[in-house]
Amino acid sequence: MVHLRSRRRLGVAVPLVLSLTASLGFLPAAASAAPLAEPAAQAADAPNLAYVVNTRTDHRTIESVKKAIAAADGTVVATYAKIGVIVVHSANPSFGAQIRAVRGVQSAGATRTAPLSAAGTTDDGPAQKLSKAQNAKIASASAATEGSEPLEADQWDLRAIGADKAAKINPGSSKVTVAVIDTGVDDTHPDLAPNFSASQSANCVGGVADTTPGAWRPYNPAEDYHGTHVAGEIAAARNGIGVAGVAPGVKVAGIKVSDPKNGLFYPENVVCAFVFAADHGVEITNNSYYVDPWLYNCMDDPDQKAIVDAVNRAQLYAQKKGTLNLASAGNSNHDLDSDAIVDDTSPDDATPVPRTIDPHTCFDVPTQLPGVVTVSATGVKNLKSYYSTYGYGVIDIAAPGGDRKFQIPTDTPSANGRILSTMPNGEYGWLQGTSMASPHAAGVAALLKSKYPYATPSQLQALLKAQADNPGCPESYDQDGDGTQDAVCEGGKRYNGFYGFGIVNALKAVD
Repeated sequence: MVHLRSRRRLGVAVPLVLSLTASLGFLPAAASAAPLAEPAAQAADAPNLAYVVNTRTDHRTIESVKKAIAAADGTVVATYAKIGVIVVHSANPSFGAQIRAVRGVQSAGATRTAPLSAAGTTDDGPAQKLSKAQNAKIASASAATEGSEPLEADQWDLRAIGADKAAKINPGSSKVTVAVIDTGVDDTHPDLAPNFSASQSANCVGGVADTTPGAWRPYNPAEDYHGTHVAGEIAAARNGIGVAGVAPGVKVAGIKVSDPKNGLFYPENVVCAFVFAADHGVEITNNSYYVDPWLYNCMDDPDQKAIVDAVNRAQLYAQKKGTLNLASAGNSNHDLDSDAIVDDTSPDDATPVPRTIDPHTCFDVPTQLPGVVTVSATGVKNLKSYYSTYGYGVIDIAAPGGDRKFQIPTDTPSANGRILSTMPNGEYGWLQGTSMASPHAAGVAALLKSKYPYATPSQLQALLKAQADNPGCPESYDQDGDGTQDAVCEGGKRYNGFYGFGIVNALKAVD
């Protein structure tokens, strides 16, 4: 499996595209990762970096810290006074150390290791599109059966969680919105346009929300298709076109957070997204990514600690405002309840330096933050997908994410083990990953919110766990048949490290 940089880039297959149109309250950590040294270069030659400065929330402290930021050669980009997070740019190589010594500053650190001007390349290959003749044939196709969508026969995932049957009972309420915090959403897609909420959408790249019409769309539709795919899994309309979402009656919004130069999801962008979602009445957010540049943020590193602090403040703020946050568990097949994990991909905005971390003191953000629903992935056989990260006490719920190696459906025209959903420019394609599992769970959460409109985030999370079906730990998890267990499941039928409280069930959610 090729390891790619962000959670959206951890899906292990390039999508096959079909066109139907002419689309934390954490304890101090033990030493688990060596802190980065302050840059040795002179200020004149130092890179211009972004920082998060986390302070007390009173006005006096924030204004005092702003003066200190200016004195340390920093420029304030955004101030989130309600949570005490200030986004700063500075080329001062000692900025972090200087500002951490300021009265009222509780944590502060760089949100990246590469300069703000650095450009990168994505790891996604070009989409594999069908020929014009094939597209024309699909475009003229009608639904196979009454009440189904033209491509629904390939959506084994909907049948696996009873979403096809649930839609006939309750497709979800248009008063419920799921915000997709991701690479942007193409709201012009015919399967998304009927359910898209522009008033709850924005571009948060840079840490400041831009609500200009269309700002939430992908920068490069050929590469930044991830968010559009996720949005379709949640709320693609049942309108006789293409595919259907888990909750085809709810609203979906797009909050873009991926950097246009390298596709990474930097902390200040994600802070902006959580706060924006909360302030605009979003009931549920889906987070199919990890916050770059660190796969795991260790609390003994001042920069990484500041990242955890800033994003946690933002997502907790969203929870307090009534927003339930769901996140993908990750695609590294890591046991997040183990004693040690090798992280050889961080930082992903520069040359990675392999390190061994303790997942109890180094955190995958946002999925390991308190109150966030952590979702693992399953395939057509209701087994943990071979790539899905897991862990007793970490995984809350499981949902279909696909498995193209060991779990291939036999009842679909394509015999494809991945997830079929919307792509930019009116297209459709298959992807797999915990990125695909989380939106299935978000869709079920949206159905529950539709049924119980006054449920708080904690109550909604409890309902989500209660309706799940838990297959229990498998007797053997030797997927490739080489005689070695590919992962060890701990726990029992009620709760375990592979599936948490179980695999989501849309039909039970609406019954």
